[in-house]
Amino acid sequence: MLNIEEIQKILPQKFPFLMLDRVLELEPGKKITALKNVSINEGFFAGHFPDMPVMPGALIIEAMAQAAIIMFYSPEKNPADKKTAYYLGAVKVRFLHPVSVGDQLKITVEPIKVISGAGLVKAKAEVGDKEVASGELSFSVQHG
Repeated sequence: MLNIEEIQKILPQKFPFLMLDRVLELEPGKKITALKNVSINEGFFAGHFPDMPVMPGALIIEAMAQAAIIMFYSPEKNPADKKTAYYLGAVKVRFLHPVSVGDQLKITVEPIKVISGAGLVKAKAEVGDKEVASGELSFSVQHG
């Protein structure tokens, strides 16, 4: 549904911290499914871990948070001339399996509770039909 160029227009994060490659499904404010292709070219693999590359859990959480930003993005609330800051709050995520080079991480995020400028979402990351991480993220948004 959204390609990398469209994702880059929405997210404040840029290379090398952009953690999404494509959005497959988007119901604004209700659900998003996005993909991250895990490549050996990722800079973090140089140190995590050279002999057995594993995607850091913190970056899986970052991919979930970036998907949540896109799910709640609204051009009316976030015009290009207005700065918006996103703050990740409490994170409760379980990691069930490692994510390695060549994997395609599928991230699904849905809201649990949303109030003006803040919210709580449930997020899940899968590789194939295997769940690799799941949990809840809280966030706040400040429009500048």
